[in-house]
Amino acid sequence: MSRLFEQLGAQGFLLGAWETVFLTFASTLAAYLIGLPLGVLLCVTDRGGIRPIVWLNKIVGFAVNIFRSIPFIILMVALIPLSRALLGTSIGNSAMIFMLVVAAVPYVARMVESSVKEVDSGVIEAARSMGASSFQIVCKVLLPEAKPSLIVGAVISTVTVLGYSAMAGTIAAGGLGSIAVTQARPSNAQDVIWLCVALIVVIVQVIQEVGMLIAKRTDRRISKNKRAKAQRTDSV
Repeated sequence: MSRLFEQLGAQGFLLGAWETVFLTFASTLAAYLIGLPLGVLLCVTDRGGIRPIVWLNKIVGFAVNIFRSIPFIILMVALIPLSRALLGTSIGNSAMIFMLVVAAVPYVARMVESSVKEVDSGVIEAARSMGASSFQIVCKVLLPEAKPSLIVGAVISTVTVLGYSAMAGTIAAGGLGSIAVTQARPSNAQDVIWLCVALIVVIVQVIQEVGMLIAKRTDRRISKNKRAKAQRTDSV
């Protein structure tokens, strides 16, 4: 096993895997810093939301839908001038993270909106009856109640961003996608391509398993069912 890691490290695959993980998580984290409040805004201002502002919801939703409808490879090319203007470069990891964030924010916003809308309206009404403000309902009711669904959405978003990051090689950024483009494609080295694919599959599986485990542990419904079963067992 150690010899295998030495070979992967010598050929740059471990560095490529690390760069892929870095690009993915840095971009997803930045996208959630923007997309999370944006998704909450879409939910809160929608018809039937806790603070309906239909015109604002329509404008934000329209902008989100526009960016969601653009394929990433086209969006990446379109963002090259903006990346050069803001970052001083349109190639490399910094430019790739910027482009991934722009592509992921609308996707994250819709995922968050969907998760928050799953919260039982009865819980919201109970908070309102206790005099909670809209901000308190969002922070203390909507987000905590939607936490398991938000985590599942974060896992899906992370895997989606990981898929986008495979195009990093087209703008001279790092990662396994870059190895596949720069090393494998010119010489048609199928073994290099499939090794990159295998490493990406491993990364995806780790993200999926860890994310689902966290989601299950934060799900209050599962915890309540476990406690109920334990009480029934004790009573018997």
